[in-house]
Amino acid sequence: NWYKENSTVFINSFVAMVIAACVVNFHRAVGLLVISLVTIFFLVWDWMMERYGEQVWEALAPIRDLLSRNWIIYMSVLVAVVCWLALDTAQRGTRQLVSFFGLLLFVFLTLLFSKHPFRWSWQTLFFGTGLQFIFGLLILRTTFGLGALRWLGNKAEEFMSFADTGSKFVFGESYTDHFFAFRVMPILVFLSSVISMLYYIGFMAWLICKIGFIMQVTMGTSPAESMAAAGNIFLGHTDSPLLIRPYISELTLSEIHAVMTGGFASISGTILGAFISFGVDATHLLTATVMSAPASLAIAKMFWPETTVSRSNRPVKMDKGWVRNLLEAASLGASRAIALVASVLANIIAFMALLAFFDAVLSWLGGMFDYPQLSFSLICSYVFMPLSFMMGVSFEDSFIVAELMGIKTFLNEFVAYQKLSELINRRKAGGPEYVNNVKQYISVHSEAIATYALCGFSNFASLGMSIGALSAMAPDRRSDISSCGLRALIAGSISCFMTACIAGMLYIPDSECPHLLSVEFNNTSMTNSSQMHACCTELYNSVTVYEPWNVTTGDGFSQSSLLGCCTLTPSERFNCSLINFHVRPCMN
Repeated sequence: NWYKENSTVFINSFVAMVIAACVVNFHRAVGLLVISLVTIFFLVWDWMMERYGEQVWEALAPIRDLLSRNWIIYMSVLVAVVCWLALDTAQRGTRQLVSFFGLLLFVFLTLLFSKHPFRWSWQTLFFGTGLQFIFGLLILRTTFGLGALRWLGNKAEEFMSFADTGSKFVFGESYTDHFFAFRVMPILVFLSSVISMLYYIGFMAWLICKIGFIMQVTMGTSPAESMAAAGNIFLGHTDSPLLIRPYISELTLSEIHAVMTGGFASISGTILGAFISFGVDATHLLTATVMSAPASLAIAKMFWPETTVSRSNRPVKMDKGWVRNLLEAASLGASRAIALVASVLANIIAFMALLAFFDAVLSWLGGMFDYPQLSFSLICSYVFMPLSFMMGVSFEDSFIVAELMGIKTFLNEFVAYQKLSELINRRKAGGPEYVNNVKQYISVHSEAIATYALCGFSNFASLGMSIGALSAMAPDRRSDISSCGLRALIAGSISCFMTACIAGMLYIPDSECPHLLSVEFNNTSMTNSSQMHACCTELYNSVTVYEPWNVTTGDGFSQSSLLGCCTLTPSERFNCSLINFHVRPCMN
């Protein structure tokens, strides 16, 4: 009775507060109102599902059977996607088409090297890829979705900036002088504490259950593997299996493989904060974490299909753990981050040192054959280049992105994202694109694809950690877990590459050609690159021709850029020699 009375008082007080805020300033209170309405909706939903959940599940049985058997639906969806892509490509160019064929290539290779090539499920493949496509379409191609996620990304950056208060107090005003140790690592401590608090109050478990339920119904996967995949959106690859710890001993080999793949195909919320602090686009990182969850299940169930009856089909229940109050949860989360921070720092030091050592050895060996520039990064750039190109990266950028993919796979994702942030900073600084014929940065489109391709724990260091963590939770399945490890690592990498392909199909960056042409034509050492030619083509498409000698530039292009393009690659639409003194920029 005491609990009910206090709950009623709290709810009434909260409703009164929301109404008062809307009366005082409705525009300012819109955010609070939306949050309140969404909360009420899900509370009502949970209440209804608690009372009528079994009846709803039974009512959905015909739909589940239809989705699991009717392959015509999947073929119709595939044809619709192909038709849409053809029309979209006709308007925007061929990059989307390359990304689409890259997606098909990764699916084909997964099926070709599948453990049981003829036992995989159409439903899991199409709905896993379909959920990715829907998420990407809503976020990257709709004004509302992109605006909402950019707002969320900005709020995430603002939220993580609160960690600076603790850093400044502990390390002093000059804490930013040691950016990685004193600026990035405290974010891990702060976010670990926040996630621990959310887990204690039940919000994290509630959200993971909802996402897992959606994937379970649509993809036909078991509750345990669906829940683990959903948990990987927020937790690390060694933490998410804790959600299903009581069920790990009952998992089939295919389910163990799926659980491990989900961990390799995503990053934790705490690590996500560190990458955002590097300067990597928060919008793409947040999108990648959501899109990778269904991708990991789709690839995992193709690479190692289910051949036995799952014994973990009963609903997964999660508790709050053994902490007794919210403050204890916050303290425990911060304490747990100590091991994470120490592990990250130790690995960064070790891997950067090993990379420098390998480069020195390779340069010494290459010098014997008059090729001293041989390095680990150079080898990776050639090994992974075909994969990066098929994801939709331009040929000029594909070697750089391939280098990042190799570093992420053989070293770790921190080193790869650190190098990606350096490329982003160089582009934003507006320097020359080439220095001594060496490309200094990559395009915005290539940066986006690289962000998705690197967004996962799929590296050999994480492989050992994942096997160790799962083996500790289920010692009787140690040999089974070890046998799934390498395949799960490959499947996790492919999941990231699939997500990058879909991002390459859907993401259309704002044009940077006006800025690029302005910088290059004002540079004494201008480079004659394919990107320059593409930007000149875009400039020509923006030109309005009134008379052969009277043209107007649009879309932010300048007069000097038009004259420069006419010198570099003359237009076929008009005679450049006639407009040198008559061109005028559009004032719109």
